[in-house]
Amino acid sequence: MIPTDAAAAAAPPAAAPARPPALLRPPQLSSRWWPVFRRNWLVWRKLALPSLVGNIAEPLITLVAFGYGLGLLIGQVQVGGAAVPYIVFLASGSICMSAMNAASFEALYSAFSRMNVQRTWDGIMNAPVRLDDVVLAEMLWAAFKSLFTSAIILGVMLALGIGRSPLLLLALPLLGLVGMVFASIALIFNALAKGYDFFTYYFSLFLTPTMFLSGVFFPREQLPGVMRAISDWLPLTAAVELVRPLFLGQWPADGLRHLAVLGVYGVAAFWIALALTRRRFRS
Repeated sequence: MIPTDAAAAAAPPAAAPARPPALLRPPQLSSRWWPVFRRNWLVWRKLALPSLVGNIAEPLITLVAFGYGLGLLIGQVQVGGAAVPYIVFLASGSICMSAMNAASFEALYSAFSRMNVQRTWDGIMNAPVRLDDVVLAEMLWAAFKSLFTSAIILGVMLALGIGRSPLLLLALPLLGLVGMVFASIALIFNALAKGYDFFTYYFSLFLTPTMFLSGVFFPREQLPGVMRAISDWLPLTAAVELVRPLFLGQWPADGLRHLAVLGVYGVAAFWIALALTRRRFRS
């Protein structure tokens, strides 16, 4: 018989506990995001009409009230040295704001309901679908709803005669990119939220200042120097600077810079949102 001490020495060492994967590891994505996206689409089809009315009515009312009401008092504003009717100025900014709001609402309230209240994400991940794919699907779904809403609003603007340039066709992919960026930012708050009330911080402390600093309602040249410097690097500012010239039949100035700003915000925000969502599900 082998002595106890000798047996212990001969036994293989116990395996060290496996470390959990790093939260900031690169996204592990696959085509399995598509069934999650399609599931959201099939559910939304049943509620499409009231959902669209809610997303479209407010921006159109704002456009008509401020564009035709306040616009008669203001007349024209100076954009790049050219006089532009205020309703065109407002329309080109408000459609970017609408894309931002639609993506944010979907990636906050609807995504939180599926994640925390209905536990839909837990059910999906019982299938061979990674959390990374679920988060990607939620981001793309919010961006799709944002693009769909923006396309309808753009169609109404064209019907009203606000902008007739063929370059406006380029606004749709840009608005889709805007939806992706703000959906990714909103998913950060979705991962941190304990309840719906938490989203008040996002709207009050981020979205509202962004709307007023990004040149949606008035030219940014009127801002104080410090506020103008902050405004230069906001994602909504980049969106407005890309879309507004298209309404005027012009190519955006510094287009690559503005696209780069949106790209950096989108990639960084999605990565952070994914890391925080991993941490939430790990705990």
